[in-house]
Amino acid sequence: MPTMNPELMNLVADRFKALADPARLRILSALRSGERSVTDLVDETGLGQANASKHLALLFSLGFVKRRKEGLFTFYALADKDIFRLCDIMCGRIDAETSARRRAVR
Repeated sequence: MPTMNPELMNLVADRFKALADPARLRILSALRSGERSVTDLVDETGLGQANASKHLALLFSLGFVKRRKEGLFTFYALADKDIFRLCDIMCGRIDAETSARRRAVR
């Protein structure tokens, strides 16, 4: 791992902040199975169109998603599925903590 100078720390923190929002996690999860239009993402996530677009703009600016235009429609896809490695690590950690708490209560 590279030495974490202040600039790198800020870049990493910005990405973790983006992942700290449940709406953005819903968008990323919806994109896990493939490219989606904004309309598809609105339907799948329950977000409003303006809200989904705001989150997609941030995810795009940070490199989590890529986009392409086709006529009047914009389609989004994951830029890299490696993001789910982080999510899987955290889900595993939560599962382990939950299991440990259950055992402690018994």
